[in-house]
Amino acid sequence: MKIRIINGPNLNMLGIREPGIYGKETYEDLCRYIREKAEELGVEAEIFQSNHEGELVTIIQEALGKADAIVINPAAYTHTSIAILDALKAVSLPAAEVHLSDVTKRESFRQISYAGMACREHFIGLGFEGYYRAMKAMKETVQSSQKVQKRDTQKTGTEFAKSAEKA
Repeated sequence: MKIRIINGPNLNMLGIREPGIYGKETYEDLCRYIREKAEELGVEAEIFQSNHEGELVTIIQEALGKADAIVINPAAYTHTSIAILDALKAVSLPAAEVHLSDVTKRESFRQISYAGMACREHFIGLGFEGYYRAMKAMKETVQSSQKVQKRDTQKTGTEFAKSAEKA
């Protein structure tokens, strides 16, 4: 199972940018943490980061057919990007939103999450652990969906066999 991890602007500056809010761990530390937790969960994590909205949209779009789910920290684009919302809705993959800090307790302009409108799960203010929880939730969501699809396929096959017997 592949989960695409998408990080928005300034996350590459972790450890430098506002350590009182985001901590002293670096982006490389975050990527290492994600890879370790993905391995524990038995999933493959594809990690991306961009400071450019259009590139983030492309990364989301390119997940279609290549990933089973998305974990996204759109960072500042959370509060401004309808394009990212539309891309998430377009690919229609299970998605979880992550924020290292608790944006609900920050500035008033951070209180809306456009990307979050397309996400099933939200992990806010949990630091790096939010990524682990998001990957775990997406794994469970995908597995649950696969079980339903398998059951529906088996049911359809059984119904087909019954209708063939009647003919």
